Amino acid sequence: MRVTRLGFGSAEIGGLYRPVGDADALAVLHHAWESGIRYFDTAPLYGYGNSELRLGRMLAGRRREGFVVSTKVGRLLHPVDALPPGADVDHQRFDGTDDAFYQGTPAMRVVFDYSYDGVRRSVEASLERLGLDRIDILYIHDPDDHWEAAIRGAYPALHDLRGEGAVGAIGAGMNQAEMLARFAREGDFDCFMLAGRYTLLDQSALVELLPLCVEKNISIVIAGVMNSGILADPRPGSRFDYVPADEEWLERARAIQAVCERHGATLKALAVQFVLAHPAVTSLVAGVRRIEHLDDYPELMRTTIPADLWAELRQDGLIPAEAPTP
Repeated sequence: MRVTRLGFGSAEIGGLYRPVGDADALAVLHHAWESGIRYFDTAPLYGYGNSELRLGRMLAGRRREGFVVSTKVGRLLHPVDALPPGADVDHQRFDGTDDAFYQGTPAMRVVFDYSYDGVRRSVEASLERLGLDRIDILYIHDPDDHWEAAIRGAYPALHDLRGEGAVGAIGAGMNQAEMLARFAREGDFDCFMLAGRYTLLDQSALVELLPLCVEKNISIVIAGVMNSGILADPRPGSRFDYVPADEEWLERARAIQAVCERHGATLKALAVQFVLAHPAVTSLVAGVRRIEHLDDYPELMRTTIPADLWAELRQDGLIPAEAPTP
């Protein structure tokens, strides 16, 4: 299975942080297609189904062999008035509260379920929302506090779905590197989606996970390349890892930005090209809601970065000496 070097991440069009209307979401999705993007990532969590529904509408009628779609399992959607008894509800993401990640969503609650049967139900629901007959890539979604259920329930389900041909490739998608490394050691996975842990600012995946993936031929898809926004604009109030950044992260980002400016480069171009230089990384998914932001990425990927800039970042300890660069 091949994916485009630049993919489209669909969390933003699901209403991450603020609502997005159907027309605006479809406009950026169609533009992504017209720009040559053929890999689209989504999840039931993203907008409580809105992201999958909108992606399905854009893909309707297109030749099935002409694109790759990934979605995720581990969270089931239930109407707010029909929660199953004893449900493990993800309370932090309920629309209508001050701390909801997704806004403008259907009246649903998100329930953790990494069981074998729960994965099967999740795939069926995702296929219905997407309007597809198969999933190209299926990830176990953020099982941080659910390792046993994920490895004993979700992983066997993914393994069987791949064997049946209902799923093309299997993996896990997380905001941490340590558990992905454990998955790599204990399972037979094709790819991982790594969000925020291999970036220009945070290289915590470099020591163990990425070498392990090279060794085992597990492809890495990078998400969150801007670390939730701080690498796009490191100013007070910028987000790091989905929440307002601590001063330590802001200072580090501004130090890297200062080196960029001395060499006539942009922080965003550096952020994109840094992650793509690692041999384990196959694709980068851009999570955007606006066409002009999506159009930035091909240009950022093509921009020439002076070799002296990378050397200065290493010398100043702002990137590890062993980190590959273009």
